[in-house]
Amino acid sequence: MKTSKIAILGATSHIAKGLILNFMQSKENELFLFARIPKKVKEFLEENSLPLNRHIYDFKHFQREKYDVIINCVGLGTPAKVKEARDEVFKLTEEFDNMILEYLYRYPVTLYINFSSGAVYSISVNDIEPEHYYGIAKLHQEAKHRVLKKLNIVDIRIFSYFSRFIELDSGYFLTELLKSLRKKKTFTTNASDFIRDFLSPQDLFTLICLIIKAKPFNGVIDAYSSKPISKFKLLDYFVKNYSLKYTIDRNLKLVCPTGVKNRYCSSSRKAAGLGYKPKSSSLETVVTESKYILGAANE
Repeated sequence: MKTSKIAILGATSHIAKGLILNFMQSKENELFLFARIPKKVKEFLEENSLPLNRHIYDFKHFQREKYDVIINCVGLGTPAKVKEARDEVFKLTEEFDNMILEYLYRYPVTLYINFSSGAVYSISVNDIEPEHYYGIAKLHQEAKHRVLKKLNIVDIRIFSYFSRFIELDSGYFLTELLKSLRKKKTFTTNASDFIRDFLSPQDLFTLICLIIKAKPFNGVIDAYSSKPISKFKLLDYFVKNYSLKYTIDRNLKLVCPTGVKNRYCSSSRKAAGLGYKPKSSSLETVVTESKYILGAANE
């Protein structure tokens, strides 16, 4: 991949941190990192022994530079934040998307990579509830991008993503489990099983590199691991390897701000047409990334 000027918006987000780590380790691109609080980006780089990037700005600086690629990582990102924000998700999605589109009108050869969500698949137009707001905002964003056919815009639908940089107060099943392990407490869940597809930071980085290398196009790509995993197989792993203790509460109702999903993974393999072949399964991703979280807790 040729050297490119890459702007990452929302540089303190969970996904952005994994991308920054991989881009910096590859040493092939010039990164421009944008966040509401640039100081937090610098702290992240220092904490992870990464070079202090000279291009760290707040969003006011965004229009002043010229980029080959823009990656939009801005978003609420976690169930806890989505639940708290509700209708604010529309405003946030529109604000930064419109800012980037305004830039593309000036520099139409720039590639815009945006993170959408698998939640777009679960919308019922005749039964819209607050848990659908996030998916609707993302679907509206995708539709707007498809109308702009002459611009190079690629939406990547993320279903589940997991890395060592996740906030343990995010409100996900897996983060609650990890919190229980760190606090040496019994984890409680219900009797229902589910399927999730945890994408690794390295596989997402690989997919983005393939998109950058590809002939310019306007479209959407579903991201996926090499194999999804069920809830109880995840529990089995942590029982065997970390002595997790858990109990089943059959009356416990799990609430998800974007809607409860028994199976949340993609059947689309469109990304394979770009040469994408994920190296890690969902279990391998969880195993690898959890070691950083739980290892640090045991030091």
